[in-house]
Amino acid sequence: MKSKKLNSVILVSKQRLGLSIIFFLLSLISFSQVKTEVDTTKIRIGEQINYKIKVEADSTALVVFPEGQTFMPLENVEALKIDTTKQEAKFLLSRIYKLTQFDSGSYTIPRQKVIIGEKPFFTDSLKVEVNSIEVDTTKQKLYDIKPIIEVEKSGGNWWKWLLGILAAIALVAFLLYWFIWRKKPLTEEEEIALLPPYDRAKLALKKLDESQYLIRSEVKDYYSELTFIIRKYLDEKVYDRALESTTDQLISRLFLLKEGNQIDLSKDTIKNLESILKRADLVKFAKSAPDTALAEMDKATIDKEIDRVKESLPEPTEEEKLLDKQYKEEQERKKKRKKVILTVAISVFLLIATFVGFGIKYGFGYVKDTIVGHESKELLEGDWVESAYGFPPIFIETPKVLKREEVELPDEAKGKMKIAMFSYGSLMERFYIITSTTNLNTPKNEDAEAVEEQKAININTVIEGNLKTWEAKGVKNIITKNEQFITPNAAEGLKTFGTAEFPGITEGSFEKGNYVFLSFTTENVIQQIVIVWRVDDVYAEEMVERIIDSVELKPDEAVEQEEQEQ
Repeated sequence: MKSKKLNSVILVSKQRLGLSIIFFLLSLISFSQVKTEVDTTKIRIGEQINYKIKVEADSTALVVFPEGQTFMPLENVEALKIDTTKQEAKFLLSRIYKLTQFDSGSYTIPRQKVIIGEKPFFTDSLKVEVNSIEVDTTKQKLYDIKPIIEVEKSGGNWWKWLLGILAAIALVAFLLYWFIWRKKPLTEEEEIALLPPYDRAKLALKKLDESQYLIRSEVKDYYSELTFIIRKYLDEKVYDRALESTTDQLISRLFLLKEGNQIDLSKDTIKNLESILKRADLVKFAKSAPDTALAEMDKATIDKEIDRVKESLPEPTEEEKLLDKQYKEEQERKKKRKKVILTVAISVFLLIATFVGFGIKYGFGYVKDTIVGHESKELLEGDWVESAYGFPPIFIETPKVLKREEVELPDEAKGKMKIAMFSYGSLMERFYIITSTTNLNTPKNEDAEAVEEQKAININTVIEGNLKTWEAKGVKNIITKNEQFITPNAAEGLKTFGTAEFPGITEGSFEKGNYVFLSFTTENVIQQIVIVWRVDDVYAEEMVERIIDSVELKPDEAVEQEEQEQ
C-alpha cells in the first residue's frame, strides 16, 4: 500500500512539474509576443523619446495598442500609425510613441497594456532621466519673455465688395446723367420748335418751296401744308383758335380784330388770305386742281402776308417781356424739378427693388443685418481659424483665434493637475467659446472597468463644478440635458446642453441663452469645449453647428484598424 501511495505521489509531482514547465514555456512565448525599444533613456528638457512597441500576432488576432496619456508622467506628444509587416504565418506590428517631459528629474514610464485577441499583455516599466540644460550666464545673456504682439487682421476681400458697390453706383449715376441731366443735342425739329413763330413760318415756307409736291402734282398736299403754315402763325400771334376754325370763322375773327383796333391789318391782306384759304378748301374737299403757277403765286402771297401780319402786331411792352422772362424761368425750374423728382424716384425704386430682390433670395432679416451690421453675422461670414489648443490637443475651427487664459489653481491642487484654457468672449457677451485641457497626475489604473467608472465620475464632477461656477457668477435657471457625443474621428464623450439666463451687460439684467458642454476623458486627462450663445441670435446656431462638427481629438487608430479588418 505504501509503495502504491508513493508511486501515486511521484506521478502527481511529475504531472505538476510538467504543467509548470508548459505554463512557463507558454509565458515565455506570450512574453516574446510583445517587445519594447527606445532610442535613448536620457534626454534634456523638451527633447523626445521614440518609444516603440513591437507585437507578433496571428493574422486573425485583433491587436489594440495603448491610447492617450498612458505614459504619464511623460507626455505622449504623438502616436505614429501602426506599421504592419508579414513574416511567414505571423504579422509583426509596431508603433512608435513620441514622449517628452518639461521638468528635470528621474521618471519611470509605467507598464503599457497591449491586448492581443482577448488577452492582455504588459511591457516592462522603463526609467528615464530628464536633465536640465545648463546655461553659462557669463556668455549667454538672459532676457525677459517678450510680450504678445497684436497682429493686424488681413484685409480680406472687402475691397472687392467695395469696388462692386462703387461700380454699381457709378453705372446708375451715369445712366441718370445720360438720360435725364445731360443736355442732349437738339434734333432739327426741336431746334425749329425753339424759333420764334415768324422765323418758324418763314423757314416752313422755304422748305415748302424746296418740296416736290408740285412736281409730283400733289396739289392737295401742297395747299394743306401752305394753309397750315399761315394758320399756325395766326394761331400763335393773332387768334389762338385759328387752327380749329373754318375759313369763314377765321376771316370773321380777323375783321373783328381789325375793327377793334387790336391788329392793324388792311382789308386787302384779309381778302388775300380769304381767297387763298377758300381755294385750298376747294382743293382739299372738292378735288379742285389749280394751275402750278397759281399755287406758286399763292405761296408768294402768303409769304408777303406773313410779313404784313408781323408788322401789324404791336411791340411787346416791358411788362410783357418781364412776364415772358419769368415764364421761361418758371419753365426751366419745372424742368429741373421734374428731373430731380425723376432721379429720386428712380434711385428709391432701385434701392427698394434691390432690397426686395435680395430679401426674397436671402431673407429680409439677413439683408437688413448686412446693411446695418450684426456681430454674429460678421463672425459667421468672416475668416475662420482652424487650430489645436492644449495638450493633448483639441482640434477645432472657430470664427476667431482663442486666446490663452491664465488659470489660478488652489494650493491643494498645485502639483496634482495642469490646466490649459483658451477662450473667446465672455458669459455676458452674445457669443462665448472656451476650450480646456486638464492633465491629472494620478497613478495608472489597469482595471478597465474601474477606469470606465472613473471616467464617468470625472465627467459628471467636472460638469457639476462648471455649473456651480456659473451660478456663483450670477447665471440662473439652468436646465441641463445629457447625451452621448462622438467626434468625426470616433472620439467618444458626453454632450451636456440646455438653456439658462445669463447676466446682461447692464447690471441686474439677464438674457436667455443656450449652452453646450462637450466633455472627454481618458484615465488622467479631461478635455472640454464650452459654447454659449443667446436664444435670439439667428446666426449663432449655424456657427455652433460648424464648431461642433469640426471638433476632433487624437485619432483612434485602433478603431480604424478594426474597421479595416472587418
